[in-house]
Amino acid sequence: MTMDPLVMLTDVDRATENLLSTAADLDPAVVSAPSLLPGWTVGHVLTHVARNADAYTNLLTWARTGVETPAYASPEAREEAITAGAGRPLRDQIEDIRAAHERFADAGAAMPAQAWTFQLDFIKLPAAGIPWARLREVEVHHVDLGRGYTPADWSDAFALRLLREIVTTASTDYPPMILRPHGIDHPLTIGEADEPPVVGGPTKSLAAWLSGRGDGSDLTVSPDGELPTPARWK
Repeated sequence: MTMDPLVMLTDVDRATENLLSTAADLDPAVVSAPSLLPGWTVGHVLTHVARNADAYTNLLTWARTGVETPAYASPEAREEAITAGAGRPLRDQIEDIRAAHERFADAGAAMPAQAWTFQLDFIKLPAAGIPWARLREVEVHHVDLGRGYTPADWSDAFALRLLREIVTTASTDYPPMILRPHGIDHPLTIGEADEPPVVGGPTKSLAAWLSGRGDGSDLTVSPDGELPTPARWK
């Protein structure tokens, strides 16, 4: 799978338009309805998607200019911005996401080749990792709206990249297991154990289950038994 940030920016464009299309078809009253994220309304999720775009725009600006531009002024400021924007009318939420995405896209287009190698401690990756981080936010939170878009709508490439990221960054809170995505030759391993359970199934289902966006009902576990309980992810 390519890590070309320019290719990934195109994927972000597509994913954002898909999310905006979903939002445009919603009843305006849904802004105050619960999302799939505990304690957050649909308005909270939409506002977070917009402010996250601005956060990554800040990081791209930092990488391009060398002038320190943190993603957020502080964790408290991040939470306050989401809370303050959550109750806005749906039309304002949609316009906000579109404008924030345009700022992000412009920041990406302005990046010279060398700037993509700039190391950003916030994401523990070079700036070239930002487009993927943004794509992940848009795709996962599109599901979190709970309004018809599910992990089954993710592309195979996105689901596999998300799955591999979760596996490689899994904390010690995750129970040891071996994952066997359908159609993938090599298994993926989380943790260490003498005889960890082997969990198999479609890549999208595995990614959804490990990210807390699916119940794993179509997954198999060997030896026979209950699925392990993944740690909380993001």
